[in-house]
Amino acid sequence: MDFNILESMNEEELKNYTQFILWHYRVVDSFWFISVSKMFDQATAERINENVWGRISGMAAEKIVELFDIRVKGLKGFIQALKYFPWYILLGFDIEENDESVIITVTSCPPQEARLRRGLKEYVCKTMHKRAFEDFAKAIDPHIQVECIFAPPDPHPEGIFCKWCIKLEVPQ
Repeated sequence: MDFNILESMNEEELKNYTQFILWHYRVVDSFWFISVSKMFDQATAERINENVWGRISGMAAEKIVELFDIRVKGLKGFIQALKYFPWYILLGFDIEENDESVIITVTSCPPQEARLRRGLKEYVCKTMHKRAFEDFAKAIDPHIQVECIFAPPDPHPEGIFCKWCIKLEVPQ
Protein backbone atom coordinates (compact mmCIF):
# COMPACT_ATOMS: atom_id res chain seq x y z
CA MET A 1 0.00 0.00 0.00
CA ASP A 2 1.12 3.52 -0.71
CA PHE A 3 0.27 5.84 2.18
CA ASN A 4 2.30 8.81 0.91
CA ILE A 5 -0.79 10.90 0.13
CA LEU A 6 -1.95 10.48 3.74
CA GLU A 7 1.36 11.75 5.07
CA SER A 8 0.79 15.10 3.37
CA MET A 9 -2.77 15.62 4.67
CA ASN A 10 -3.63 17.92 7.53
CA GLU A 11 -6.17 16.94 10.21
CA GLU A 12 -9.19 18.30 8.31
CA GLU A 13 -8.13 16.55 5.08
CA LEU A 14 -7.63 13.27 6.96
CA LYS A 15 -11.09 13.62 8.50
CA ASN A 16 -12.64 14.32 5.08
CA TYR A 17 -10.77 11.41 3.54
CA THR A 18 -11.91 9.09 6.34
CA GLN A 19 -15.51 10.16 5.73
CA PHE A 20 -15.05 9.50 2.02
CA ILE A 21 -13.61 6.02 2.70
CA LEU A 22 -16.56 5.13 4.94
CA TRP A 23 -19.04 6.43 2.37
CA HIS A 24 -17.25 4.47 -0.36
CA TYR A 25 -17.21 1.33 1.83
CA ARG A 26 -21.00 1.55 2.22
CA VAL A 27 -21.58 2.23 -1.49
CA VAL A 28 -19.37 -0.69 -2.59
CA ASP A 29 -21.23 -2.98 -0.19
CA SER A 30 -24.59 -1.80 -1.56
CA PHE A 31 -23.71 -2.20 -5.23
CA TRP A 32 -22.06 -5.56 -4.56
CA PHE A 33 -25.28 -6.82 -2.95
CA ILE A 34 -27.50 -5.40 -5.71
CA SER A 35 -25.28 -6.95 -8.42
CA VAL A 36 -25.28 -10.40 -6.81
CA SER A 37 -29.07 -10.31 -6.37
CA LYS A 38 -29.52 -9.34 -10.04
CA MET A 39 -27.04 -11.94 -11.36
CA PHE A 40 -28.45 -14.74 -9.22
CA ASP A 41 -31.35 -13.98 -6.88
CA GLN A 42 -32.15 -12.25 -3.62
CA ALA A 43 -31.78 -15.37 -1.44
CA THR A 44 -28.32 -16.09 -2.89
CA ALA A 45 -27.20 -12.50 -2.28
CA GLU A 46 -28.44 -12.74 1.32
CA ARG A 47 -26.57 -16.04 1.94
CA ILE A 48 -23.35 -14.70 0.42
CA ASN A 49 -23.75 -11.50 2.43
CA GLU A 50 -24.06 -13.58 5.61
CA ASN A 51 -20.88 -15.51 4.83
CA VAL A 52 -18.87 -12.44 3.89
CA TRP A 53 -19.96 -10.25 6.83
CA GLY A 54 -19.62 -13.10 9.31
CA ARG A 55 -16.04 -13.65 8.24
CA ILE A 56 -14.90 -10.05 7.98
CA SER A 57 -16.56 -8.89 11.21
CA GLY A 58 -14.42 -11.23 13.30
CA MET A 59 -11.34 -10.18 11.35
CA ALA A 60 -12.23 -6.52 11.92
CA ALA A 61 -12.63 -7.07 15.67
CA GLU A 62 -9.23 -8.77 15.87
CA LYS A 63 -7.60 -5.89 13.98
CA ILE A 64 -9.39 -3.27 16.11
CA VAL A 65 -8.19 -4.98 19.30
CA GLU A 66 -4.64 -4.95 17.96
CA LEU A 67 -4.63 -1.40 16.56
CA PHE A 68 -6.28 0.26 19.54
CA ASP A 69 -4.79 -1.99 22.24
CA ILE A 70 -8.14 -3.09 23.65
CA ARG A 71 -7.42 -5.35 26.61
CA VAL A 72 -10.82 -5.35 28.26
CA LYS A 73 -12.95 -8.47 27.79
CA GLY A 74 -16.67 -8.93 28.30
CA LEU A 75 -19.33 -6.39 27.43
CA LYS A 76 -17.08 -3.38 28.12
CA GLY A 77 -14.47 -4.69 25.66
CA PHE A 78 -17.19 -5.44 23.11
CA ILE A 79 -18.54 -1.87 23.27
CA GLN A 80 -15.07 -0.35 23.25
CA ALA A 81 -14.14 -2.28 20.08
CA LEU A 82 -17.55 -1.85 18.42
CA LYS A 83 -17.15 1.94 18.47
CA TYR A 84 -14.22 1.56 16.04
CA PHE A 85 -16.17 -0.74 13.68
CA PRO A 86 -16.99 1.10 10.42
CA TRP A 87 -20.67 0.13 10.50
CA TYR A 88 -21.03 1.54 14.01
CA ILE A 89 -19.67 4.84 12.72
CA LEU A 90 -21.84 4.71 9.59
CA LEU A 91 -25.09 3.79 11.36
CA GLY A 92 -24.59 5.26 14.82
CA PHE A 93 -26.10 2.38 16.79
CA ASP A 94 -27.97 3.41 19.93
CA ILE A 95 -26.33 1.52 22.80
CA GLU A 96 -27.88 0.95 26.22
CA GLU A 97 -25.57 -0.66 28.75
CA ASN A 98 -26.33 -2.20 32.11
CA ASP A 99 -24.49 -4.71 34.29
CA GLU A 100 -26.02 -7.74 32.57
CA SER A 101 -26.46 -6.79 28.93
CA VAL A 102 -26.01 -4.34 26.11
CA ILE A 103 -28.98 -3.45 23.92
CA ILE A 104 -28.11 -2.24 20.43
CA THR A 105 -30.87 -0.44 18.52
CA VAL A 106 -30.51 0.55 14.87
CA THR A 107 -32.78 3.49 14.08
CA SER A 108 -31.21 4.38 10.74
CA CYS A 109 -30.20 1.74 8.22
CA PRO A 110 -29.10 3.31 4.90
CA PRO A 111 -29.26 0.04 2.89
CA GLN A 112 -32.84 -0.72 4.03
CA GLU A 113 -33.90 2.92 3.74
CA ALA A 114 -32.57 3.07 0.16
CA ARG A 115 -34.51 -0.07 -0.75
CA LEU A 116 -37.72 1.34 0.72
CA ARG A 117 -37.24 4.66 -1.14
CA ARG A 118 -36.97 2.67 -4.39
CA GLY A 119 -40.18 0.77 -3.64
CA LEU A 120 -38.37 -2.47 -2.81
CA LYS A 121 -38.98 -4.74 0.16
CA GLU A 122 -36.48 -4.84 2.97
CA TYR A 123 -33.92 -7.55 2.43
CA VAL A 124 -33.46 -10.32 4.96
CA CYS A 125 -30.52 -9.21 7.07
CA LYS A 126 -31.24 -10.91 10.41
CA THR A 127 -28.98 -13.94 9.94
CA MET A 128 -26.22 -11.84 8.39
CA HIS A 129 -26.17 -9.37 11.27
CA LYS A 130 -26.45 -12.11 13.88
CA ARG A 131 -23.44 -13.87 12.44
CA ALA A 132 -21.53 -10.57 12.09
CA PHE A 133 -22.24 -9.59 15.72
CA GLU A 134 -21.40 -13.11 16.93
CA ASP A 135 -18.09 -13.29 15.09
CA PHE A 136 -17.19 -9.76 16.20
CA ALA A 137 -18.10 -10.59 19.81
CA LYS A 138 -16.19 -13.90 19.86
CA ALA A 139 -13.02 -12.08 18.81
CA ILE A 140 -13.41 -9.90 21.91
CA ASP A 141 -14.59 -12.55 24.38
CA PRO A 142 -15.80 -16.08 23.57
CA HIS A 143 -18.36 -15.86 26.42
CA ILE A 144 -20.38 -13.12 24.75
CA GLN A 145 -23.78 -14.23 23.44
CA VAL A 146 -25.86 -12.41 20.81
CA GLU A 147 -29.64 -12.50 20.72
CA CYS A 148 -31.74 -10.88 18.03
CA ILE A 149 -34.81 -9.16 19.46
CA PHE A 150 -35.98 -8.32 15.93
CA ALA A 151 -34.48 -7.61 12.50
CA PRO A 152 -35.78 -7.89 8.93
CA PRO A 153 -37.64 -10.00 7.91
CA ASP A 154 -39.25 -9.65 11.38
CA PRO A 155 -41.92 -7.00 11.81
CA HIS A 156 -40.49 -3.96 13.55
CA PRO A 157 -41.66 -0.58 14.79
CA GLU A 158 -41.38 2.36 12.44
CA GLY A 159 -38.10 4.15 13.02
CA ILE A 160 -36.30 1.07 14.37
CA PHE A 161 -34.89 -1.48 11.93
CA CYS A 162 -33.38 -3.96 14.37
CA LYS A 163 -32.60 -4.52 18.02
CA TRP A 164 -30.02 -6.82 19.58
CA CYS A 165 -29.27 -8.03 23.09
CA ILE A 166 -25.63 -8.80 23.87
CA LYS A 167 -24.97 -10.75 27.08
CA LEU A 168 -22.06 -12.33 28.80
CA GLU A 169 -22.51 -16.05 29.40
CA VAL A 170 -21.09 -16.81 32.82
CA PRO A 171 -19.09 -20.06 32.68
CA GLN A 172 -20.39 -22.65 35.19
